[in-house]
Amino acid sequence: MPHKRNPVLTENLTGLARLVRSSVVPALENVTLWHERDISHSSVERMIAPDATITLDFAIHRLTNVIENLLIYPNTMRLNLEKLGGLVHSQQVLLALTQKGASRESAYEMVQSNAMKVWETPEYERKNVYKKLLIDDQNVRKFLDEAEIEKLFNLATFCSRRYNFSKSFFEIGIIQWRIKKFYMMEKLKQYLKALLRIQ
Repeated sequence: MPHKRNPVLTENLTGLARLVRSSVVPALENVTLWHERDISHSSVERMIAPDATITLDFAIHRLTNVIENLLIYPNTMRLNLEKLGGLVHSQQVLLALTQKGASRESAYEMVQSNAMKVWETPEYERKNVYKKLLIDDQNVRKFLDEAEIEKLFNLATFCSRRYNFSKSFFEIGIIQWRIKKFYMMEKLKQYLKALLRIQ
């Protein structure tokens, strides 16, 4: 399809990840021989150690380049979210209802019945429809007041948790020094800030 750009770099990373993962099984099988260190053990290490580390090094360089040059379209992101009418927050609502005393079954019914009404709404009229439906639903209001529902639809809260997870992930192990060198975290911060600005 000529209208789209194929993600060739990340496709390449997917293939490289397969190669690195292929070293896991022989490495685990080597564990049983750690106390003996025979040739069947060292011969595997001589192959997988350089292959896996060189491949991983190249993959990290490529991933760094991908994130550094990531193109972000905040307005398009905002429009795509609005097309869903707030349905991305349905899980938040479900959990809040159960925490307020609703049974899982009744909470699911309340969340789903209102969600189905959003899908019946024309796409260009869906902005904040789900939130309005929940506020008008008397069954939902028995457990959540309007302010609580509003808080559940705060995209900043939704994104901040994912930022903290991503920050923890990217700061561990072998990747840490490369992140500092290539400012991967700064690019990630820009991406998440763009998400927050679309509200």
